[in-house]
Amino acid sequence: MGKIAFIFPGQGSQTVGMGKDIAESDANARALFQAADERLGFSLSSLIFEGPQETLTLTYNAQPALLTTSIALLEKVKEAGITADYVAGHSLGEYTALVAAGALSFADAVYAVRKRGEFMEEAVPAGEGTMAAVLGMDAAALEAVTNEVSAQGDPVQLANLNCPGQIVISGSKAGVEKAGQLAKERGAKRVIPLEVSGPFHSSLMKPAAGKLQEVLNDIATHDAKIPVIANVTAKPVVKKEEISRLLIEQLYSPVRWEESVQTMIALGVDTFIEIGPGKVLSGLVKKIDRNVRVHAVNDLETLELTVAAVKGE
Repeated sequence: MGKIAFIFPGQGSQTVGMGKDIAESDANARALFQAADERLGFSLSSLIFEGPQETLTLTYNAQPALLTTSIALLEKVKEAGITADYVAGHSLGEYTALVAAGALSFADAVYAVRKRGEFMEEAVPAGEGTMAAVLGMDAAALEAVTNEVSAQGDPVQLANLNCPGQIVISGSKAGVEKAGQLAKERGAKRVIPLEVSGPFHSSLMKPAAGKLQEVLNDIATHDAKIPVIANVTAKPVVKKEEISRLLIEQLYSPVRWEESVQTMIALGVDTFIEIGPGKVLSGLVKKIDRNVRVHAVNDLETLELTVAAVKGE
């Protein structure tokens, strides 16, 4: 029997109504959504269940909303007797992974990502920074492009190395536009602007890092009970000091998702369970390695299917 990894989605996977079926059918899940409301001092749960989508998608709402929904789903997976050998999350999802690993308490993580969203929003005025997905170009060639554009005074860098041929770039609006144009001239298949409110995982996020540090200093971080594959290094971390340091670096460093998945496979993982709204990470894992098993748990129905499949293996 191979090993199991739980993986948790990041921003972009939020939808109105996510987690509602779990909350309605399960008292423990309801209590989690209520705990989030209490920690944040407003009804996050009614925003998640009723919307509107535009408000839910704001960075500082989407982050705690996704974390809360993912943890509610995780609790159901654990109740079914499925445990993970490794955990990882994409960007914001790394906080969910840290809750899953016992390194952060749920309430503290909800608070931390709410603040993280606010700081990311404040770091760069709206409309000044952006992100775009570049398809069909390798990392080295694309990095040459972003270095060239940045050297001319418009900062842009690699932000998410998602899977072969899919890399997200991030930076100033002009930098991302120029790099996208240059990438196409040099053979990229497509450049897709992303619907995001800022240049996440770029050097422009450094102002947010200092503020986030203060928030993390005030909450308890513990050693992880399950190794967490960190976005910044694509390597397992367990020690609390390292976890905190990497969460700060993560704000302005690339998310090494493809490498993280390869690390887990090298460690013996052959089953990936994406826990949380959407199926974005499941799609990326399949593009990275066709030979692993991938399941997505995003509601009661997919929970049942996943439990049956994993228990039957």
